[in-house]
Amino acid sequence: SCCLCHCRSLEGLSAFGSLEELILDNNLLGNDLVLPGLPRLHTLTLNKNQITDLECLLDHLAEVTPALEYLSLLGNVACPNELVSLEKDEEDYKRYRCFVLHKLPNLKFLDARKVTRQEREEALLRGSFMKVVKPKVRRLLSG
Repeated sequence: SCCLCHCRSLEGLSAFGSLEELILDNNLLGNDLVLPGLPRLHTLTLNKNQITDLECLLDHLAEVTPALEYLSLLGNVACPNELVSLEKDEEDYKRYRCFVLHKLPNLKFLDARKVTRQEREEALLRGSFMKVVKPKVRRLLSG
């Protein structure tokens, strides 16, 4: 496994093509996150980073981490969790899980919660419609 502290760039990871587990929690990683091809990576945690674009991340992971089975995104705006935003509820989180499983159907665990057969079936049927809308930037009204 590998742990990188408070990083923005993942340059250098390309030297570790046989990496199986990567822990990148509590960093400053955002939507410009780029991983090299990691064909053996089965566990990736990106908790408490600055990722907001879920679809972009999942498309990238589908391409570079084909063996991924465990993914955790808690603490990012892209993960609509009540712990991050009071505006989010369990239904938002269910839609998020469905969309993630649509994009990454081989996952066995998402955010430390086992993927159920029912979730897998729903992702096949409805996952493409479960894209979580990006948060709108609120304008502050003076006066």
